[in-house]
Amino acid sequence: MKIIVCGAGQVGLQIAKHLSDERMDVIVIDKSSDLIKKVVDELDVSAVCGYASYPNVLERAGAHDADMIIAATLSDEVNMVICQISHSIFSIPRKIARIRSNFYLEENYSSFYRSDHLPIDEIISPEREIAEGLLKRLEVPVAFEATEFLDGSAVLIGLTLREECPVLSTPLRQLSELFSTLNAIVVGIRRGNNLFVPDPEDELQPHDNIYIFSDKKDLTRTIDIFAKKSFVGKSIVILGMGAIGLNVAKMLEKRNQGINVKVIERSKDRAVDAANYLEKTVVLNGDGLDTETLDEANVGLVDFFVALTEDDKTNLLACAKAKSSGCKFTMALINDPSLDKMIATMGIDSFISPKSITVSSILRHIRHGLVRSVYSLGDGEAEVLEFRVLDSSPIAGKTLKDIDWPKDSLAGLLKKDTQVLVPRGNTVFETGDVLTVFCLRADISKVENLFQVGVDFF
Repeated sequence: MKIIVCGAGQVGLQIAKHLSDERMDVIVIDKSSDLIKKVVDELDVSAVCGYASYPNVLERAGAHDADMIIAATLSDEVNMVICQISHSIFSIPRKIARIRSNFYLEENYSSFYRSDHLPIDEIISPEREIAEGLLKRLEVPVAFEATEFLDGSAVLIGLTLREECPVLSTPLRQLSELFSTLNAIVVGIRRGNNLFVPDPEDELQPHDNIYIFSDKKDLTRTIDIFAKKSFVGKSIVILGMGAIGLNVAKMLEKRNQGINVKVIERSKDRAVDAANYLEKTVVLNGDGLDTETLDEANVGLVDFFVALTEDDKTNLLACAKAKSSGCKFTMALINDPSLDKMIATMGIDSFISPKSITVSSILRHIRHGLVRSVYSLGDGEAEVLEFRVLDSSPIAGKTLKDIDWPKDSLAGLLKKDTQVLVPRGNTVFETGDVLTVFCLRADISKVENLFQVGVDFF
């Protein structure tokens, strides 16, 4: 499959990396010669330097016989133009656009995105998806990762194990026997810089970062077993009223769960816009790094402090100050993955990566066929995929133990009708079942083959 990726920023680079690893024919377009050089140096892809909205540049990239184009530049309008030209001049069959502004996403304008108007097949809205992902994370504040699968009935969470965890040095096989009624399974372990799929005899160690699939009904019990004390927050301060911050505040208002919300915005114009846009939220105009502003927002007494400005360092410092003031839980928006390691040393509880969420969203549309959902972990090191079993699937009618699973993959939770369960050796996969699978990057295509899933859209 030939795919053109427009935009070589963090998101575009990550998408190109994923597709290249799967031996796709990838061409990246960007106006920055420095970014193009970086793409060529780091990835096995072709690249064109120029404006992706120019027909001659698209033509140089091979648009005449491209199967898909992903418009992921920083400009909504440029992405729209790219899709229009791709349709009108080059007849590219599938077009995905990154759209960031809420004003383009209102439901009453949805008819605009049709082939006879603006031909975009799939819209990716990072700001909305990041806001939704952040709110899900706040539902499980003890986790550094939290995302839903199986139509919301299962949750993948990431937990960091402490020395006091009661199940350390216990083989995972034995854990399954001790908690036989628990619908949860450890599917991945990061130990130091190494992420791996565990064997039944592997034991958990202090400071491990583990990924667990849990039935949502058993989530509290799962967290308790791994010595984490969860809590329900009733107050939150949000720093930064950009598109993501506005989305988070508005979603909290709509949920109407009795959460007291305050926001801080340094720009007076943005603060005024936020005050006009939000109905029940207290808006403060001030610097999130200023002690007086933080005191005015009573940051030391709130349950959650979330820093969502466009500057990673501001987010980190603001969270560190909020934590030292007494805030229970702090979360920072981090665009630069190299800063992840600073989170723990600064006493910050969690972070959220726009890149990971945006890439996962786009991959969901690229992995067509039986893949119902996909989530990218780390720097694209692993993926969690959700499949539906059909009659033609190689695993249909087989038991878990009879399937030749790739080495670096592990079946997670299984949904049969409305029942969620951990598949055991004698569990039979039947038509209509929905299964989650954790796998390292190298084994993604092998796992897809078990379900006869490809990326062919046609």
